[in-house]
Amino acid sequence: MTVEVQSEATQVAEVVVPQEELLEATKKVVEEVENENEKIKEDEKEEAKLKTIEKSSSYREESNFLSDLKENEKKALNELKSKVEEAILGNTLFKKEETNTKKSPEKGDGEEKKDVEVKVDCQVGEEEGKNEENPDTNVGNSEEKEKEKEKEEGDLDVVDEVDKEISIWGVPLLPSKGDEKTNVVLLKFLRARDYKVNESFEMLKKTLEWRKEFNIQSILEEDLGSDLSPSAYMSGIDSQGHPICYNIFGVLDDEELYNKTFGTEEKRNQFLRWRVQLMEKGIQQLDFKAGGVSSLLQINDLKNSPGPSKKEVRVATKQAVDLLQDNYPEFVAKNIFINVPFWYYAVHSLLSPFLTQRTKSKFVFARSAKVTETLLKYIPVQEIPIQYGGLKREIDFEFSVSDCETKQILLKAGSTETIEIPAADVESTFIWDVTIVGGEVSYKEEFVPEDETSYTIIIQKDKKVSSPIRNTFKNTEAGKIVLTIKNASSKKKKAFYRHKIKKSAV
Repeated sequence: MTVEVQSEATQVAEVVVPQEELLEATKKVVEEVENENEKIKEDEKEEAKLKTIEKSSSYREESNFLSDLKENEKKALNELKSKVEEAILGNTLFKKEETNTKKSPEKGDGEEKKDVEVKVDCQVGEEEGKNEENPDTNVGNSEEKEKEKEKEEGDLDVVDEVDKEISIWGVPLLPSKGDEKTNVVLLKFLRARDYKVNESFEMLKKTLEWRKEFNIQSILEEDLGSDLSPSAYMSGIDSQGHPICYNIFGVLDDEELYNKTFGTEEKRNQFLRWRVQLMEKGIQQLDFKAGGVSSLLQINDLKNSPGPSKKEVRVATKQAVDLLQDNYPEFVAKNIFINVPFWYYAVHSLLSPFLTQRTKSKFVFARSAKVTETLLKYIPVQEIPIQYGGLKREIDFEFSVSDCETKQILLKAGSTETIEIPAADVESTFIWDVTIVGGEVSYKEEFVPEDETSYTIIIQKDKKVSSPIRNTFKNTEAGKIVLTIKNASSKKKKAFYRHKIKKSAV
């Protein structure tokens, strides 16, 4: 689907890899990873991870400020702006509709030409005869011809009227309007074509034509059904403000939904239109300012993915990817693939030599055990859904993203850490979220009264946890809530938590 995101998935579908070769490549990739890991000690491994995180997180989109562009990039932008300006004012940005009548199939070129010549000769003869009979009509005929000529010229003026309000994604394209967003949009097309001006200009023209033919103007108002909504949706923003688009391939493994979505060509076309609609909704969240956000973050969950074996998915995905790549250039800041199966690594290693460095720099891969750790490099924990180890719940009546600060503690190997929540206000309700990154730990919750003569209350008995936790407690006396986390393993882990208080109305 997306998009540009599933570019890799599409390429996988297009390559036919023998099963033996695929298994062999898979084993080779796995063995190389295992051998490399065995050579690294635990402390050195942690250091390597930190370096990897730093490197990945440091990736930033190219600046859209004119002052940050290289000389050749500025030159290319100015040339493209001149071409767009000339095309809009010259009314040549869109293809003109052909109005010439088609030749009759019953006649050949020679016959048609002959008919025209005879017809012209007859008309000339008739006119001459009329003029000889009544020479006074020449003046009247001339005046009529002049009026007809003026009328034709007037009609041409209406047809060729210049539309200076041409825009794309709500951004005006006429450079002389002086809107900074125009530069940002044009830079997308230039970067998609390595700053080759003519190719970028042609890409822009084709995109505008496609949007017109696809009737993008009305797509946001269309009801294309909600059956597909679990397979792709927009939710939250990353650390740099990019809206996040989730693509859940495992949903399509459901046979009923699969047939309902890809069973016929008509259904596949509707799926295509639905996916473009989702892209347009995501773009509405962008501001296209030089220092603003002008691209999305794509998360592709490959868990239980149907894979490249199902033809209908392959065809529909290829169509979606082609459309998004051709008509939405540079709209993806990062493509993160999570829950990646072994076969995907193998196929990717075969395809990697054919990808540009620019494309490869946007790809991130994570197996099931590393999903949360990988997402945290790009997304705040409060924006990561709980199914991926974060704190975000689909419908949350207790916390909002800006509700309270999320804190982090390091769980060293073999250590025990505690989180204390003051509970001085009596008859108040306390709510907290905790999530662990790195594996299973022992966890318990207690209320410790301020009065030493009172008993400690066990809120949650000691148990093994590895998924996000939410709990509440209402106190009847002053004290504190103590959360105890024990990391008995030999590996470092992290815990993220937040809490809030609902005071009594009395």
